[in-house]
Amino acid sequence: MNPQFEQVEKVIRNRRTTKAAAMNGNKISKETMQQLLALADFAPTHARTEPWRFVVYTGESLKNFCKDHANLYWENTAEENRKQASYDNFEHMGDMASHLVIAIMRRTPEAKIPKLEEYAATSAAIQNVLLGAEALDVATFWSTGGMVLKPAMKQYLNLQEEDEVLGFLYMGYTDQPKKEAVRNIPMEEKIRWA
Repeated sequence: MNPQFEQVEKVIRNRRTTKAAAMNGNKISKETMQQLLALADFAPTHARTEPWRFVVYTGESLKNFCKDHANLYWENTAEENRKQASYDNFEHMGDMASHLVIAIMRRTPEAKIPKLEEYAATSAAIQNVLLGAEALDVATFWSTGGMVLKPAMKQYLNLQEEDEVLGFLYMGYTDQPKKEAVRNIPMEEKIRWA
């Protein structure tokens, strides 16, 4: 087998999600974070619109953002649906993470390509970052919970109407062993040869 393919296959097959609370608090260097985010730039992009954008929080800015996220939840959730446990979870979600990267799809207004393609390109950019993280033993958690996909988060981040938040990437290190990959649908059921 081709050694280059084997390397790529290993990284893809070994990538796992690590919840932010399971991270150990060790810090990722700025250089490593820059390396990982630079991988996003090699995602496929129709018409070269390169719609991916990232907002990076670490240290005090991460703590402040998590507090803001909790407050956004509280202020934008009907009183009968609010839960103190959810508020506390959002406030402390980044406590053990080194960095939080907010992944954004920035729509190019003058581009005449479908929004779905911009969404797909940004998702591919995120996957590049996740695979690079796996290769460097950096733990990741791509979250779309809480206020991530809500209009209040778009407003908080000063996004345009056509822009979208695609998720929060909590990144750090972990001491936990990796779990086995689990897939619920056999591969044969996912492919139809025509």
